[in-house]
Amino acid sequence: MSDGPSILLESARTYLARGYAVIPVPARKKIPVLKGWTDLRLSESDLPAHFNGTGNIGVLLGEPSGWLVDVDLDCEEAVALAPKFLPPTGAMSGRPGKPASHWWYVCDGMKTRKHQDPVSKKMIVELRSTGAQTVVGPSIHPSGEPYDPLDGEPAVVDAGELAAAVAALAEAVTEARHGRKEAIASQPPSLGNDRYPAGDAVLRRAAAYLDRIPPAISGSGGHSRTYTAATAMVHGFGLDPDVAFNLLWDRYNPRCQPPWSEKELRHKVSDAACKPHDRPHGWLRDAGPAEASDVDLSGFNPESRRAVVDRPRSERPPDPGPFPDHLLRVPGFIEQVVAYNLATATRPQPVLALAAAICLQAVLAARKVRDERGNRTNVYCVGVAPSGAGKDNARKVNKNILFAADMVEHEGNEDLASDAGLITAVETEPAVLFQIDEFGRFLRTIGDPKKAPHLFNVLTALMKLYSSADTVFRGKAYADKKRNKVVDQPCVSVYGTTVPEHFFESLTADSLSDGFIARLLVFESAETPARQRAKALSVPEPLKQAAEWWGAQQPGGNLFKEHPKPIVVETTPQAGEVFDALASTVDAELGKPDETGRSLWARAEEKACRLALIYACSANAEKPVIDANAASWACDLSTYLTRRMLYIAHEWVADGVFDARQKRVVRVVRKAGGKISRSELCRKTQWLTQRERQEVIDNLLETQQLRQEEESSSTRPKVVYALA
Repeated sequence: MSDGPSILLESARTYLARGYAVIPVPARKKIPVLKGWTDLRLSESDLPAHFNGTGNIGVLLGEPSGWLVDVDLDCEEAVALAPKFLPPTGAMSGRPGKPASHWWYVCDGMKTRKHQDPVSKKMIVELRSTGAQTVVGPSIHPSGEPYDPLDGEPAVVDAGELAAAVAALAEAVTEARHGRKEAIASQPPSLGNDRYPAGDAVLRRAAAYLDRIPPAISGSGGHSRTYTAATAMVHGFGLDPDVAFNLLWDRYNPRCQPPWSEKELRHKVSDAACKPHDRPHGWLRDAGPAEASDVDLSGFNPESRRAVVDRPRSERPPDPGPFPDHLLRVPGFIEQVVAYNLATATRPQPVLALAAAICLQAVLAARKVRDERGNRTNVYCVGVAPSGAGKDNARKVNKNILFAADMVEHEGNEDLASDAGLITAVETEPAVLFQIDEFGRFLRTIGDPKKAPHLFNVLTALMKLYSSADTVFRGKAYADKKRNKVVDQPCVSVYGTTVPEHFFESLTADSLSDGFIARLLVFESAETPARQRAKALSVPEPLKQAAEWWGAQQPGGNLFKEHPKPIVVETTPQAGEVFDALASTVDAELGKPDETGRSLWARAEEKACRLALIYACSANAEKPVIDANAASWACDLSTYLTRRMLYIAHEWVADGVFDARQKRVVRVVRKAGGKISRSELCRKTQWLTQRERQEVIDNLLETQQLRQEEESSSTRPKVVYALA
C-alpha cells in the first residue's frame, strides 16, 4: 500500500469507530487468507498488530458491522443501470477503472444473494451480507488502482425492498443482453396473475416503483409515506383505484411495520384518488420506458423532506441554569453549618453543603415545629456532583454535629435492607435522617422489583412516610398484632448523594408519575471545585450548643416521644402573599397538558412551605417566624428546583427504547458543545448499530432537534450536526 502503515492503521480505526468490523487482507489482494476470518472481531487495541505494514483492509459485512451490506456491481451494464433500480444511498465506492461499482446500505437481516448471467454464468451483481467481506480504501486493487474509501452514509433500507431492487437490476441486465427469453431465479414476484395482465409494461413499472419505496414504519411518518405511494399509483401511473390497491396490498403493504388493514389501505387509496395533485395525471406513466426509473423519490428522502416541510419542533423546557447564588445563604444555624463544611472540605461544594445543612436543621426541628397549615420539616434532598468532586464531606459534617451533640440516634442507617427495616428504624426514632451514598444506584435498584424484590417496597414506604408527618403512619397489617407498626407524626428526612449519570438514569416515567421524584429536592453541582489543603476541625461550640438546644426541646412533655405537640410557627401576611403568588404559578402549570410537569409542580408549594419553616428555625430557633424573607427564599428555591427537574426529565426520561437513544445522542451533542462532526458522533455512539444510529439521526433532523451542516476541510466537506 502506497500510503504507508500509519494511514492503513488510522483508516482501520476510523472504520471501527463507525461500527464496521475490519479484517486484514494481503497487499493487492481481494481475498483474506487469515484462518477463521469470518469470525474475527478486532478491537481497537488489536488493530496495530494487524495493520502494521503494507496490506489491504476488508470490512466484514452483515451482522458484524451493524448490517452493513454491499451491492457489488460486477459488469458495466449493472453499473450503468444501477441508478435506475437501486435505492438512493449516500455511500458509493469503487476505483478509477470501475467507479461507483459498490453501493452501500444498512439492511437488517439481509442475506447474501448472487445473480449470474443465465447464459455465460458470469456474475452480474452480488448483494453481499453476513459471511462476506469487501476490500475498501486506502487498499490497492490487484491492478494497482487504489480503492475509494468507504465514506458517506449508507441508506437504511428494508431487506425485501433491496433484494427486489437488486433482482430487478439483474433482470434488466439479462434482458438487455438476451431479450426477455431468459430468466433468472431471483427476480421479483411475477405480475402474471388474475389481477395484473401479463406483459402490461405500465403495471410492471408501477410495481418496480413500489419496490423502491421504503415501507411505512409506525411513528416515523408512516401515514404520509403510504399516502404518497398511493398517490404515485393513482395519479402518477394513472391506475384505477382498485388496481392501485391490489398493487399496494401485494407488493408494498407486506413490508410495512405494522401492515395496514384492508380498510385502512383502501382509505389511503381513496383519499389519494379524490384529492387534487400539482402534477399532471399520469406523469409517471407518460414518462415512457426510457424514463421509467427516473422518478421523484424526494418524498421518501429525509434530507429533502426536511428542506421543504416545516415540522413542529419538540417542545423543550428551558434550562434555568446553575444554582442561583442568592439562594445559598440561609441565616443562622444553616449558614454556620455551611461555613464549617466549606472550611473542612478538600473540595468545597457550597450547593451540596446547603442541601445537607437543610436536612440537618430539618431533623433537629423534626416533630417540634409546624406551620399554620400543618407542614413539617421533613424533606428529601439529593446532592448531585461528579465523581471525586467532594460529595462525602457534607454527610460527615452532619454525622459529626449529631455525634458531638449526643444525638446519634437521629441519624438512621446508611443502608436500607427492606421496607420492614425502614419502618422499624422509624418506630425506634421517629425523627430521623437517613444519609445514603450512591443514591442514584439505590433508586435504580428499589425502583425495579426484578432486581431486588425485597427493596422494591422501600420506595412506597418512603412516599407514605413523607406524607405522614402530620398524622399517624400505619405500616403493613399482619395477623400477628405485635408486628403491626403505628407511629404518630413520623418526621423522616433523607440526604442522598450521587453522581449525575446514576441519578438521571434512575429516573423513569413511573417514578415521575407516581410522585416520588416530585418529593425530592435535587441540588446539583456540575463542576469539580479546586482542591484546598483543609485542616480537620472539631465541631465549633456554637454549632454543638445549637444542636443540643434542639435536642432538649420536647413539646408535649413526657409523652413527646409517642405523641408530640409541635409548636405552631406564625406566618406573616407578607409571607402569605409570597406563597399565594407561587400557588398562582402552580395552578397555571397544572393547567397545562404535560403530565410530567403536572406531577412535579403539584408538590412545589408544599416543598416551599417546608423549606420556609426550616429557614425560620435556622434564623431564630427560640422564636421562629415565617416572614417574607423565609417565604421568598423557599418559593424561589422550590421554583428553581422544579424547573430544573423539568428540564432534566425532558433530557433523560424516555418513552421507550428509541426515545432513549434519541435523548442520549442529543446529550452527546450537547456535551460536545452543541456541535459535533459525523465521525466524532459515530465514535461516541458505538453502543448503536449503524442502522440504529442513522434512524436516530434522521428522526432528530426531521423533528428539528438537530440540524445538519457542512464545514470545509482540506479534502472534502465535513458533515456536522448541531443542536437546533
